[in-house]
Amino acid sequence: MRYFIEIAYDGKNYFGWQRQPEQISVQQVLEETLSTLLRKEIKLTGAGRTDAGVHAKQLFAHFDFDEIENFDEFIFRMNSFLPRDISVKNIFKVREDAHARFDAVEREYEYVISLGKDPFNQDFAFQINNMPNVDLMNQAAKILLTHRDFQCFSRSKTDVKTYNCTIVKAHWQTIDNRLIFTIAADRFLRNMVRAIVGTLLDVGYGKTSLEDFKAILNSKSREEAGASAPAHGLYLTKVVYLESVFFNRERK
Repeated sequence: MRYFIEIAYDGKNYFGWQRQPEQISVQQVLEETLSTLLRKEIKLTGAGRTDAGVHAKQLFAHFDFDEIENFDEFIFRMNSFLPRDISVKNIFKVREDAHARFDAVEREYEYVISLGKDPFNQDFAFQINNMPNVDLMNQAAKILLTHRDFQCFSRSKTDVKTYNCTIVKAHWQTIDNRLIFTIAADRFLRNMVRAIVGTLLDVGYGKTSLEDFKAILNSKSREEAGASAPAHGLYLTKVVYLESVFFNRERK
């Protein structure tokens, strides 16, 4: 049988989601915990690969196992075994051919910026001192919705077959003393959101005009875009699937 688990994690102590030979990852911790609990080697396939230091409020991963009878007990025991910075929020039985990565139809990220120094939020938001022009940044963000090829915001060494993404949402909002950028798309390239945020901040500070921003998009060159914003301000917040993937979606 195939299951999706819904997880959340604070990424500051991990070198991203994906297993790595000599660094601790979220995937490794979860696989080792599942294997111990279920007494069988378990391999997970995640909906995406967050980079080192990036957080997730919602991420799904799938695995195969014979039968899990009591989901509430399973979730409780998983969370008892896991470290405090990783939690299992839910588990769902899904179709045998369901795939956490390939069946995801939309992903949403948030980037959080703290205006001024906040010692209680230093690991969870990028702290800046001067307010950028949010209106200009939102004008630039709207341009993203009309574009498809985002090679200029992708890491140069990557194995993707296409740089095309369909962005359906991209906007900034000010909440109290924070700036929050929300972006949703069918897929994202490695480092894409952080590169977009860094470039939009250049627009907000007057370093890059709207025409320059359009030129960057058309250049397909990572060197033309701005520096990537720090990882600790980024959160994967939502992964969306068609309801037909799930057998028991009513679980909350």
